[in-house]
Amino acid sequence: MNEIMLDELSAYPQYDPAGMGQRIRELPEQILDAWKLAGEFPLPDDYAAVDKVVVLGMGGSAIGGDLVKRVIANESKAQVSVFREYNLPAWVDGRTLVIASSYSGNTEETLSAFDQSLKTPAKKLVITTGGNLLDTARQNDVPAFVFSYSAQPRAAIAWGIFPLLNFLVRLGLVPDKAAEVAEAAMVTEQFARKIEPSKLLSHNLAKDLAYKLNGRIAVIYGADVAAEVAYRWQTQINENSKQWAFSQTLPELNHNAVVGYQFPADLLHKIQVVMLRSNQIYRRNLKRYQITAELLTRAGARITFADGRGISPLAQMMSLILLGDYVSYYLAILNRTDPTPVDTITYLKEQLADTG
Repeated sequence: MNEIMLDELSAYPQYDPAGMGQRIRELPEQILDAWKLAGEFPLPDDYAAVDKVVVLGMGGSAIGGDLVKRVIANESKAQVSVFREYNLPAWVDGRTLVIASSYSGNTEETLSAFDQSLKTPAKKLVITTGGNLLDTARQNDVPAFVFSYSAQPRAAIAWGIFPLLNFLVRLGLVPDKAAEVAEAAMVTEQFARKIEPSKLLSHNLAKDLAYKLNGRIAVIYGADVAAEVAYRWQTQINENSKQWAFSQTLPELNHNAVVGYQFPADLLHKIQVVMLRSNQIYRRNLKRYQITAELLTRAGARITFADGRGISPLAQMMSLILLGDYVSYYLAILNRTDPTPVDTITYLKEQLADTG
C-alpha cells in the first residue's frame, strides 16, 4: 500500500537517484549559508538611493522575489515588484534598482529584460551561478553575486530569498532581519527532524498530507504571509510530483472561487484542498478561512489545514515552504516518479530554441 511505501526507506533511492530529498533537508543550512555569503558581498554606496526595486526572474528564481516582497511589505521604504516578462517596465528610472535573478544565468525572459535595463539609468545587480547573465553583467560592469549550489533551481529556494533580503537590509530599505533569519533557520531545522523520511507516517505531517493529496487534484489556499507560499506549494507539486495542482489566495478567492464549488459535481471527490495558516494572518482573513472551510465542507470537498511554525513572519513562511517541499517530495514517491527531472520544461525550451 502507498502509505506503507513512504515508511520504507529503501524506496527513496529507487525513485530519487539525484537526491532531491537531501536538497530539501538542507534548507536550514541553505538559509544560513545564503545570508552569510550575501553579507560579505560588496554593494555600491549609491545603490541605497532608490525608491523602487524590480526583481527579474522566472520559476524558482522569481518566487524568491515574491516571498521577500511579502515578508517586507509593511516595512519597506521602497516599492518592490517582481517581473516574469521579456520586457522591462517603462517606469524604470535612475531611482530604480533592477535585480536580475537566474539560477542558471540562461533564462531567456530574464536575459531579455536585463539587456533592456542596460539602456536605462537604473542601478543593476545580478544574482546567479553563472551562464550568459554573468557574462553580460561582467561585460557591463554590473555587480554580480555569484553562488554555487548544485541542485535544480527550485531546490535552491533559500538562495533566491536570503541574498535579496540581505541586500535590501544593507541598503537601508528594510530593518535588520538577522534575528529573524536565525529563527527561520532554527525553526526549519527543528521541523525538518519531524517530517524527514525516517519519521514514520503515523507521526509525520508531511507524509500524512501527501497521502491525502495522492491521486487527487491539489488546491492550495493561503492568505497574507502564506499567500505566496501557496503558489510555491502548487509549483513544487507540479514539478516534483508531476501532478496537477492549483493555488488561490484569500481574500480574493472569496470574491469568485467560492461560487464555483458546485460543478462539476462528480469532480469533487478528486479534489483535496489544503489551507495554509500562520500566526501572521490578519484576523478578518482568519474568519474568512473559517467560513470558506464551511462552504467547502458543505459542497462536499475534502479540506485540511497546515500551520506555520515559529514566531516571526520569516520563520512562519520558511516552515510552510519546508512542509510543502516535503509534501511534494513524498507525493513523487507515491506517484513512483523521480522528483528531479522536468522533461517537459526541457522539451519546451528545446522547441523554443529551434524556432528562434
